[in-house]
Amino acid sequence: MPTYDFRCRACGHCFEAMQSMSEKPLEICPKCGKPEVERLISAGGGLLFKGSGFYITDYRKDSYKKDSKKDSGDSGTTKAPDPKPKPATSE
Repeated sequence: MPTYDFRCRACGHCFEAMQSMSEKPLEICPKCGKPEVERLISAGGGLLFKGSGFYITDYRKDSYKKDSKKDSGDSGTTKAPDPKPKPATSE
């Protein structure tokens, strides 16, 4: 159930209320009792992803994983030479 922000135009009291999306907005201020309450536009709650299970690779089928390993295992390419050769040491 979403939480909405409200403000009374008469007394300035700001408050939050949990309401169903289909409910009518509140009209009566809980502080002064006047019917001057307006629903405010708020940023809303942030969406947090915690823990594992939020990456596309977390739910891959075993067959996909096996094929992926097979494709990446031997691609026919050779390793590039080291750009900075190590100096020769004499013993």
